[in-house]
Amino acid sequence: MNSFLYSNISAGLIALSDFEAMKVAFVIFEHMTALDFVGVYDALTRLKTMRFMDDFEWDVCAPTAEVTDFSGLRVAATRVGGSLAEYDWLVVPGGFGSRRLAKDADFIAWLQTAADCRLKASVCTGSILLGAAGFLKGKRATTHPTSFDELRPYCEQVVDERIVDEGDVITARGVTSAIDLGLYLCEKVAGSEVRERIATQMDYPYYPFTAH
Repeated sequence: MNSFLYSNISAGLIALSDFEAMKVAFVIFEHMTALDFVGVYDALTRLKTMRFMDDFEWDVCAPTAEVTDFSGLRVAATRVGGSLAEYDWLVVPGGFGSRRLAKDADFIAWLQTAADCRLKASVCTGSILLGAAGFLKGKRATTHPTSFDELRPYCEQVVDERIVDEGDVITARGVTSAIDLGLYLCEKVAGSEVRERIATQMDYPYYPFTAH
């Protein structure tokens, strides 16, 4: 049985007590793609802001107090450095900066502190960072289609699908798949009705689809 907790839904009412407490680390870094981060962040944090899960918590984690995406947008971290071991989920975006960081021993060592997190997820070339940290060994994964060859050395098989779910690791394809991943993760933790309500509030009509 899937280890994620699903909701009990009766007559359209969802009890907050039905959900377990959860803490998520949203990783950001210099020259990331902003939508890779924001797409997942927006969907998942609605679990709390729309009052489906009062005990859903998160940090925006980075090696520095502020990062700049590849087009110059500045994003502040809520947590700088430190172990990621305390988090239940790890979410890693992609972007041009991921190629350099895949070879940055300090950054990869920091990601590896998340080894015991129950779930590691990525968008776009964030999967290359998960691979460099050793989290994709023996697993299928995906990334932006232009980066399939870069991902191959890190995983068992590159899969050309929107979302690839390997249980404790879930990877999403390019940029806009961040929204799909966020909604997919909402359904993982809170069930399909919660996901539908969040997608409706986001005015996002392109879900669901089948993950592979």
